[in-house]
Amino acid sequence: MNKPDFSPKQRWALALLKNGGLKRINILQGSVRSGKTYISIIMWGFWVAHSPKDKAYLMAGKTLTTLKRNVLEPMSQLFGSCFSYSITKKEAQLFGRRVYLEGAANVGAEGKIRGMTLQGAYCDELSLFGEDLFAMLLSRLSEDGARLFATTNPDTPGHWLKRNYLDRELPELLSMKFTLDDNPYLPEEYVKSLKSEFSGVFYDRFILGMWVAAEGRVYDGFSDRCIISAEHLAERLSENRLITSVVGVDYGGNRSASVFCHVGYDAGFRNVYVLSEHYDKRNRSAESLISAFAGYIAHEKEMRPTLSAAYCDSAEQLLVKSFRSAVRLEVKNALKRPINTRINMLNRLIASGRFFVSAECPHLIEAIRSAVWDERDIHHDTRLDNGSTNIDSLDAFEYALERYEKQLFRF
Repeated sequence: MNKPDFSPKQRWALALLKNGGLKRINILQGSVRSGKTYISIIMWGFWVAHSPKDKAYLMAGKTLTTLKRNVLEPMSQLFGSCFSYSITKKEAQLFGRRVYLEGAANVGAEGKIRGMTLQGAYCDELSLFGEDLFAMLLSRLSEDGARLFATTNPDTPGHWLKRNYLDRELPELLSMKFTLDDNPYLPEEYVKSLKSEFSGVFYDRFILGMWVAAEGRVYDGFSDRCIISAEHLAERLSENRLITSVVGVDYGGNRSASVFCHVGYDAGFRNVYVLSEHYDKRNRSAESLISAFAGYIAHEKEMRPTLSAAYCDSAEQLLVKSFRSAVRLEVKNALKRPINTRINMLNRLIASGRFFVSAECPHLIEAIRSAVWDERDIHHDTRLDNGSTNIDSLDAFEYALERYEKQLFRF
């Protein structure tokens, strides 16, 4: 392992490890790219290396996929031959110690942890765990000198982790807060760019590391500068052409609309353009919807040869199959990623001036303008969905956006 450079905040954390300042629960919280995950991995590795070989250890993330991306792959680079893992077997070897791997979103995770007796545990993105699972995990840390290490970004002030652990100043808990400015090794231009991508509640959380509530408008940065005329759209795309475009589809039901939304991406996935929309609240029949979809796709393919796929709400598989038969285009199920992940993507695009919606898409424009947080839910960030706002247009747009997070953002 190469000798790394550490920030002052990271050196402080390492000093706690070296001088016996750790506690039973050690939580590194704060902003993105602040260095908290990197130093937590090093602390975890060296703590395990000096712990009993014949005891059991656990590492958990929201899913095994995110655990691999956020933690296991960086550990392989840091610890070299001293660390190996198998996602298939859900096991790892760290300095000769057996480490079990688990995804917190796995329905069987709590049952598996219930049968363990643990010397140590590492939790990635702890705020995404369920409280019952975390409580179960703590109960299994019953060996002498057991320790838990965890990282998390802030969430709502009413989140169980903040309310029941961080705010209670428990004697067995150590909280270490990191901010973006605690990491001096990031390029200045990158930090400036990153800060420009967040606004409102997401800036407070992901840049400043604050636990704050989401209130008011969901997309508070959305303004007329995001709305582009057909003439200006054509001018921009003549200078920097689209490299691909896709359609998002949301189906109508009682009191809701059927929506198709065509979204394009220019070179390098620099900018996102909403090119057109189809909005119909009549919902006359499945046949009329299939016919409308076929007509819309034919028209859009003629207008934009970049159109490559349609991503549909997976709730109605018969409709998806019918759509596939009706058009010469790849038709897939939408990923339906968590709503707040999709919200964060759009807010980042808006804040950095990379999102443009055609003035000929009035339903989506009004949906973005009118979307608000549900202030009755103090424990979660919940976009109000009680029929008073147009969620259908937002869903259709997000199905066309959600697949491209890696291409659109650098972390």
